[in-house]
Amino acid sequence: MSLAFLLTTLIVVVTPGTGVVYTLSAGISRGRRASVVAAVGCTLGIVPHMLATITGLAALLHTSAVAFQVLRYLGVAYLLYMAIATLRDKDSIVVDREAEPRSAARVILSGVLINILNPKLTIFFFAFLPQFVTAGEPNSLLRMVELSAVFMVCTFVVFAAYGVFAASVRDHVISRPKVLAWLRRVFAVSFVALGAKLALTDL
Repeated sequence: MSLAFLLTTLIVVVTPGTGVVYTLSAGISRGRRASVVAAVGCTLGIVPHMLATITGLAALLHTSAVAFQVLRYLGVAYLLYMAIATLRDKDSIVVDREAEPRSAARVILSGVLINILNPKLTIFFFAFLPQFVTAGEPNSLLRMVELSAVFMVCTFVVFAAYGVFAASVRDHVISRPKVLAWLRRVFAVSFVALGAKLALTDL
């Protein structure tokens, strides 16, 4: 495992994106456990992109404008849905200690969808992984699986750290209605901004 691969992976993972926003939101709204579960969902959402790359579907998406456009606008639509849901759900950033917690399955499903509907991940894997696999290497398939697994582990660790940090400061904000209202707006605007960025992504 090269140092260059690890450094590049960390830079990509640490850079805030849809997964980070979702994990932070889960940490503040539902606590530490929900943030870790959200990180699991976002990490699992990487698997289809990894498989697409390894099986050659990434090449199709990279050359087919129609396929890319369909996946891209599905992602944009879902991010806009997340923005609207965040604004409309008054309880999304409010912690009611007596309330029934949101199921882990729902938290994971949302995290999975956020990353599945992000075509940039497939393009990223398509351009990223081959740089660290020697041409003609006999075990190139296994090598790509190993590198992808390391990327997923880094994603989970970093996202979970973001979420746990958010959960650690939730007690300082949940008792302040104005802060909670602004947090909902910030997360909603973040999802809209990420959706707009995705909509403007080119092949």
